[in-house]
Amino acid sequence: MKRARGKWFSLVILIVPLALLMALPVYVPSDYTVILITNILMYVVLTLSWAIFSGPTGYISLAPAAFFGVGVYASAILSSDLPLPVVIPIGGAASFILAYLVGSLTLRLRGMYFTMFTFGLVELIRNLLHWWEVNITGTVGRLIIAADNTTVFYAMLATFLAVLFTSYLIRRSKVGLALRSIGESEEAAAHSGVNVNRVKCAAFAISAFFMGATGATMSMRWTYIDPTSAFSIQFSFMPVLMAIFGGMGHLYAPITGATLFSLLEELLTTKFPYYYMLLFGLTMLVVILFMPHGLEGIIEKWRGKIKAGLRSSRETT
Repeated sequence: MKRARGKWFSLVILIVPLALLMALPVYVPSDYTVILITNILMYVVLTLSWAIFSGPTGYISLAPAAFFGVGVYASAILSSDLPLPVVIPIGGAASFILAYLVGSLTLRLRGMYFTMFTFGLVELIRNLLHWWEVNITGTVGRLIIAADNTTVFYAMLATFLAVLFTSYLIRRSKVGLALRSIGESEEAAAHSGVNVNRVKCAAFAISAFFMGATGATMSMRWTYIDPTSAFSIQFSFMPVLMAIFGGMGHLYAPITGATLFSLLEELLTTKFPYYYMLLFGLTMLVVILFMPHGLEGIIEKWRGKIKAGLRSSRETT
């Protein structure tokens, strides 16, 4: 009975914010608010996508910008001929294929070697595209047929729901169990029958799919893109920092971290534009030093104290 009540309570907590988000453009017609929430959803999706693979395995990937940029360019090439609902999955599929090919070749690397390679992948694709445009096409960048803010918002919301549902299914599946076992010990996972390379490649590619879909969606807000903006390293580092800030043990943790971190970024850039990076760095140092498990660690600690208090009060009565 208590478990059923807990499930209903969790369902209500999930449905109410989603209902408010779906009605946001109606009861808050301000373009600034819609754009702000769209940006928050973008970072939430990137962080959740990153956590699908890197959370349980412990592999620190700096490749989100590569997959995001592939989605951006897929949208730039196809948006004039295809509708947005078709362009988004194509952008995701292009990133999925790239991630699977790259992962099959490089996921045998571990630690800082894998991190350095994924960072290099972003720079490789960015510079390769820049060389191609300068020397082959003769023009740098592409024009995009922009969509209105409300359309982009609902497309980003749909992408968020998709990655949320996918993350939930993976966490409760055998694939999620295999990923956690890989994070604890790859050798032990392999000896217990887990096809380590296949599982890692699949999870890496799935996470890349949603990053590419996010890039394809967000590019519709811009009228012009080039390799520098599409493959900005910001899209690689921010999801990692947001995941560290929120934690990765529970599904709510990366969502909370990305949401609060996005609001913090918006506050610092608008109120303190000249000291933004300094304050941003100090904030991350404080989080790493005093919150090693992120916001999730604090929340779980409070929950433990509340449960212990309730248990002790029951025993005394």
